Amino acid sequence: MISLDFLITSLIIVVLPGTGVIYTLALGLGRGMKASIWAAFGCTLGIVPHMTASILGLAALLHASTVAFEIVRYLGVAWLLYMAWGMWHGTGAMKVTANESAAGVLKIIRDGILLNLLNPKLSVFFLAFLPQFVSANTPDTTLEMALLGLIFMAMTFAVFVIYGCFAGALRSHIIERPAVMRWLGRGFATAFLAMGVKLLTAGR
Repeated sequence: MISLDFLITSLIIVVLPGTGVIYTLALGLGRGMKASIWAAFGCTLGIVPHMTASILGLAALLHASTVAFEIVRYLGVAWLLYMAWGMWHGTGAMKVTANESAAGVLKIIRDGILLNLLNPKLSVFFLAFLPQFVSANTPDTTLEMALLGLIFMAMTFAVFVIYGCFAGALRSHIIERPAVMRWLGRGFATAFLAMGVKLLTAGR
């Protein structure tokens, strides 16, 4: 049974600003609402491998394997720094584009997926998070964890879309102000840089 505690806790976790939220906001400001929705979709898809690993118990193996964990972590740091570089120079998510091509949409989704996929902390987080809300008398633990995971993903997508649409609505007020867009891009870049450093220095 899905508890109110799970829904409230999940909502708090999803609403708190992280790499996915910042990426979605940046796309909404730079490229509009549609781009931000694709960004939210990509970030949500990036959760799937971590959720699956947690449900199947593979996250425990990742956490136990120092080499595997460190490889994924350093790849995640490199990707965050790459995204920060693009935002700082206005060539990444904050690049102003009127209409996205099919290739542009796929790149937005890919970047969103990689933001979450290359964060090994997510697998460990879900391994610790989901089991707390599994009913003690459930006949199928795996099925209930999968249901909890799907609900978490749906909430993630919905909240990110709201963030992105809010940013898209503000876009018309700032898009003709290059200085504002430039400083917003640098602000987002600094946030990604800080998250990269945090991932690099955080313990397991």
